[in-house]
Order: sequence, then structure tokens, then C-alpha cells
Amino acid sequence: MTRRHLAAPALLVALLLGVLLSSPALAAGYRYWSFWDGGTGGRWTYATQGPSLVRPADGEVQGFRFAVSKDDSVQGTQPRVAADFAAVCGTTPAVPGKKRVAVVVDFGVPADAPAGETPPQDAPRTACAQVPPEATAAEALAAVAKPLRYNASALLCAISGYPRQGCGEQLSDSAPNPSASAPSPSTPPQSSPSPSDSGPSVGLLAGIAAVLALAAAALWQSRRRPR
Repeated sequence: MTRRHLAAPALLVALLLGVLLSSPALAAGYRYWSFWDGGTGGRWTYATQGPSLVRPADGEVQGFRFAVSKDDSVQGTQPRVAADFAAVCGTTPAVPGKKRVAVVVDFGVPADAPAGETPPQDAPRTACAQVPPEATAAEALAAVAKPLRYNASALLCAISGYPRQGCGEQLSDSAPNPSASAPSPSTPPQSSPSPSDSGPSVGLLAGIAAVLALAAAALWQSRRRPR
């Protein structure tokens, strides 16, 4: 067999595999309110528990962001302002028997809004909640951003009435994530179903198998040609 006969199948394999591997399948996403812990250090961290379980201390910051994020939870979208307690509660005097919790509510961007709705405001909303020492993050949120809406599983669906309907609904696999990227959360979205496997898609594996079959056929044909 000549080198020319071997080069043709090899080139076919390289080209087709390049096309398949350079076009990864888009993961499904969810539209939901994510919950972020600002702590006292000024940096957002994806919360490891839901807001009804977290009991922030006096001087901490809690953030909520409405956005479309992928179901593998590695591209959750954090609030668009810093977790700055002084900026939110700096002018609010301490009260005996109360704690101050800075609350940041980011309604997101129009591209993330459900059909027929728009975010109530462009910039994130901030408020200093003064609540009892044992209050949870959910109670601090309720003190400054009513009405809240939860579903039957106690998942946070709406803040200040936004959105009017829906709760962590899954989007089409072909829908891109319109939000900016953010630090990797450590847990699945608190207001969405559990993430699916993020491994190679069935379509991609089938495509690779088809490429290999074509390459084998081309190689067999080249061996039949006279030298």
C-alpha cells in the first residue's frame, strides 16, 4: 500500500473528529434564584445550604441572584455588586437584641427573564435587615424584600414578586447561558433539580463511532486498490 493510500483515511479521521470535538453539546440550564454567602470577607461564595437553614451572624452579607445557570452548577451567576457590609449597613445603628444582616438582591438581566417579564430594576437592590439573633437568611430576606414565593418543596421561587410564575424550570439543551460566568459553586442550585451527568453526550459518542466506521471503510477500500 502506498503512503498516498494511507494518508486519505487518516486525513478523513482527523477532519471529522476535529469537527465533532470542537462543537461540544450545550448542557441544559435552569432559571432560578441562587443563594450566595458574602460572610465578612467581601467575597461571594455559593451557599452550601438553602437560606432557610443558614443563620448569618451580625455583620454578614447574604446575596440572591436570579439568572440562567447550567445544571452542572459550575457556572452559577453571582450578584453583580461586592459583598460589602459597610456599604449596605454602615449607616444603620446597632440595636440591642437585634443583628444586622446586609442583603443583596440581584434581579438579573433581561436576557435571563422569563418570557413576558423584565427584571424590576437594572441594578441590584441592597438593604440592611435588622432581625432577631436566631433569624435565618430567609427571614432576613423576608424582612426587606417581600413578597416571597416558595413552591411545595420550600424552594425559593420569587423575591419581591419576581418572577410572577415558574420556579427553577429547565431550559432547552440548545439554549445558551446569557449570563456572565462566575466562580464555581460547590453544590447544586438550591432552587433547581439535581444536576445531570456532565460526561460526554450520547450524540458525541455516536458521532465518533460513525467517524471510526467511515475511516475503517475507507481503509478497506484503499487496500483493494492495485498498488
